[in-house]
This record gives sequence, C-alpha cells and structure tokens, in this order.
Amino acid sequence: MRFWLWANTGMLTKEWVAVHRLHHQKCEKPDDPHSPQIHGIWKVLFGGAWLYADASRDRKMIEQYGRGTPDDWIERNVYSRYPNLGYLVMLIVLTALFHGWGIVMWLVIVAWIPFWAAGMVNGMGHWWGYRNTNTPDCSRNIFPWDLLVGGEFLHNNHHANPAAAKLSHKWWEFDIGWAYIQILRALGLATVRSR
Repeated sequence: MRFWLWANTGMLTKEWVAVHRLHHQKCEKPDDPHSPQIHGIWKVLFGGAWLYADASRDRKMIEQYGRGTPDDWIERNVYSRYPNLGYLVMLIVLTALFHGWGIVMWLVIVAWIPFWAAGMVNGMGHWWGYRNTNTPDCSRNIFPWDLLVGGEFLHNNHHANPAAAKLSHKWWEFDIGWAYIQILRALGLATVRSR
C-alpha cells in the first residue's frame, strides 16, 4: 500500500496520514487542509492535490499528526529520499508491460488520482449527497459513485467512524474497498482492527 501511494502520488505515508488526521481533527474549520466550506468547492475539486501538497509542507504538523506511521529502511532510504521517483517507476513499469498503452495508462493515473481522490472525495464528499449519521461536519455519502473511488464516497460513514475498515452502513451500500480487504484477509495479507 505504501508503494502504491508513492508510485501513484509521490506522497509519503507519514504525510498522507498526517493530512488525513488533521482533516478529521479540524474538519470544516480554518485549519482543515481541504474543506470545500473553507476553500470553496471549485478549489477543492480542481486543486485538491495542491491543497494536500501545501498542507504536507508543514513539518511540525506532519510530526504531530503523522506519529505511528512506518519508519523503516524503505521509508527512510527510498520513499522519503526520492518522493517523485515513484511516478517514474510507475511509468517505466507500465510502459514495459503495455508499451504505448502503458504511457496512456500512466497519464490516466496521473490525472485520475488528484481529481477523484483529492478533489472529488474531499470536495463532493463534503458538499453533496446523503447522510446516514449526524456528524459535526458536512460529510456526505454519494452512492453508487463510490465504486469509482474504492468506497471513499461513503464519506459520511467514514467520518462517523474513521477507524472502521468497512464503510457501508445500509444494506444497499456496497463498499468495494471492503471487498478488497476481504480478499487480502483470505490471503493472510490483512487484519481488520475495527468494523
């Protein structure tokens, strides 16, 4: 998962975790790094990745909110030392596997993740949709579009219980991320701590 984050976004685990935790701690308040109520929906939709990048430059915040993340050899000597190398590694791997189509796939990934993960989830997930839980923030669920982003559009459910691995609450909400976790569990590659 850390490799995927590095290869597809150039973000370090500690930075992503810290920005995410800060968002939950300061949700819809001036210190929230990507609230559409604070920054405006259009800025979060189309500039969410830059809001993440800006927040990750605050080293004091990263140290405070990034505690407990992996600090092993690969994190210190590869991911942290060469954060932007991940993009190049992904481009080389995709091109080696799929030739010209690999470049197209890489371009889709480079555009998809900043818009859908940083923009749509953090923007629309706090702007439009329905709520299962009356959380103190503006988080919303957007079903069935959550299938496009691994269940992350079950955002109100996530804000109601941020530690839960399973994001669906209603019988008709399908959390594809939970399906992935179940496959990893069956292979002995994941352990669920909270549902």
